[in-house]
Amino acid sequence: MKTKILLKEADMPTHWYNVMADMPNPPAPPLGPDGNPVTPDALGAIFPQALIEQEMSPERWIPIPEEVREVLRLWRPSPLYRARRLEQALGTPARIYYKNEAVSPAGSHKPNTAVAQAYYNKQAGIKRLTTETGAGQWGSSLALAGQLFGLEVEVYMVKVSYHQKPYRRSMMQTWGANVFASPSDRTNAGRSILEQHPDSEGSLGIAISEAVELAAQRDDTNYALGSVLNHVLLHQTVIGEEAKKQLEMVGDYPDMVFAPCGGGSNFGGIAFPFFADKAAGKEVQLVAVEPTSCPTLTKGVYAYDFGDAIGLTPLLKMYTLGHDFMPPGIHAGGLRYHGDSALVSQLHYEGLVDAVAVPQLETFEAGVLFARSEGIIPAPESTHAIAAVIREANRCTESGESRTLLFNLSGHGHFDMSAYDRYFAGELKNFDYPEEAIRESLAHLPKLKFDMES
Repeated sequence: MKTKILLKEADMPTHWYNVMADMPNPPAPPLGPDGNPVTPDALGAIFPQALIEQEMSPERWIPIPEEVREVLRLWRPSPLYRARRLEQALGTPARIYYKNEAVSPAGSHKPNTAVAQAYYNKQAGIKRLTTETGAGQWGSSLALAGQLFGLEVEVYMVKVSYHQKPYRRSMMQTWGANVFASPSDRTNAGRSILEQHPDSEGSLGIAISEAVELAAQRDDTNYALGSVLNHVLLHQTVIGEEAKKQLEMVGDYPDMVFAPCGGGSNFGGIAFPFFADKAAGKEVQLVAVEPTSCPTLTKGVYAYDFGDAIGLTPLLKMYTLGHDFMPPGIHAGGLRYHGDSALVSQLHYEGLVDAVAVPQLETFEAGVLFARSEGIIPAPESTHAIAAVIREANRCTESGESRTLLFNLSGHGHFDMSAYDRYFAGELKNFDYPEEAIRESLAHLPKLKFDMES
């Protein structure tokens, strides 16, 4: 009976899988402020040409450069685990597997795209990258990738996470990045927010505005994003590609695939390669899991909106809570984005992927149970997927059905122990974001000439 299912380095994927090739309808294009589709030239101000091409490519398979694969071999292929001890703790007939992305140097799945983005920017002659980060997993990953490829990195970290997660900040600084709490006084975007809300805890939308503003000011500087965009989800598909091979090794296949979902890279990374099977007629349910305090897919609207708080980015057709949505300071800092990947959003809108929201206390309860049975302390983001899997495993117990459940353990919680401290002290609370607050934020959606809600 295998617990760890391991691939050899030679079995690591050679190509990224592009879900756009198997979507029943073409993705809605990003729009400029005039309501017209954004041209590749317009994106060239902050992205290298290779990433712009990937963003728009309809090709099913896109080669992974050998220089990128060489770096990924530091931790890839990542192990797949059969969670036998969790199954025993739950007394469930379900078979539970998890892909352990916590084995990367940064402790999460984020380096899968950070390495690729740093490589393509280096090839384009860029010297410096700006970015935002929530929980710090993306910021630390880009800091690592920048160090490996000789690029300067400047990170704008959501202020609530900057203070809640000081050791994530230390990781970034160890790898040579400069880190600033957002909103900051270093940008017009940050200063305008601070004028209106001096005590702002920040949001990913605000931090994106600051990073994009600075990238657009210098020719030697580009912007890098850790989620949401098509090319980011593309780079993460190595997760699902490896998982499919590993499950084949033990003769199993998932009935359901779960992953946390903030911007979508975590979910897309493990779920999209299985969507290829679903598009070919195979039965598999793909479930994105988000917090009840930032319920983008489950309570947002499918509309064109800005990716940042100020309105510097193109308009994306996505599920959104409004670009000026201000989420509460929950500990799953990586799941606090107002919008979602356009690809994930469209697939959800068309009924091809599912979404569920779980409250904060349930996620920590699930994380503690997982740590006490499997030994790994999960990041607060990852506990959302664990909570949803436990719900399904308990349903299997009630029905007696033996289903195969796969989830992405997207990162470890070694730098999140203050959150666990607060959980054990009884200081954490559930927070369902009020419907009236969501309606107020949605009232500020960009006004286009056509109906934004399909």
